[in-house]
Amino acid sequence: MVLNKESALSISEYLLQIKAVKLSVLKPFIWSSGLKSPIYCDNRKTLSFPKIRTFIRQQFVEIIQEEFGAVDVVAGVATGAIAHGVLVAQELGLPFVYVRASEKKHGLENRIEGQLESGQSVVVIEDLVSTGQSSLSAVEALREAGCKVKGMLAIFTYNLDMTTGNFNKADCRLYTLSDYDILIQHAVESKYISEGDLKSLLKWRENPERWGDNNESG
Repeated sequence: MVLNKESALSISEYLLQIKAVKLSVLKPFIWSSGLKSPIYCDNRKTLSFPKIRTFIRQQFVEIIQEEFGAVDVVAGVATGAIAHGVLVAQELGLPFVYVRASEKKHGLENRIEGQLESGQSVVVIEDLVSTGQSSLSAVEALREAGCKVKGMLAIFTYNLDMTTGNFNKADCRLYTLSDYDILIQHAVESKYISEGDLKSLLKWRENPERWGDNNESG
């Protein structure tokens, strides 16, 4: 859910300005879930731009304060959200931990890195939410550690129906700074994408699970 349309437009404009949004209709991107997509949003690029990363940090901080209230720990999802999570935790003066995709195969074999205690309340920071599977795996790991996960914040989501269903099923609130619909609308208005690109992007949005099969991308 996007809470602030004005700031969402600003985020979309920033992502387009730094070319964090990649389009590839003929050679689609493959997500970790196996889905094919003609668009990918590389939010790691925002870290290279102080003005943008600061704006993102402040938006996250405001949402935490307004929607979640007091929390004990900020957690980042490895690897894309570690830096953003640290920035948020620093601004709020809170401890920070991060959650790996899986346990390490050596050393202490930790899934969660940092100091965390059972019973603590946690807000999770993510850079990008696609289907939500990997993001919610991090939430599950924190819950298994005995923490109360108040919700997740992400820079961007593709806003897929399956994503909404996955977060509802997991009983986890999700707030994002921008989303697919707002980004695409702004991309058209700024002439970042062509009419041909828009047609493919809209078709993908209608049925992402089948896009790319039987000439669905054409």
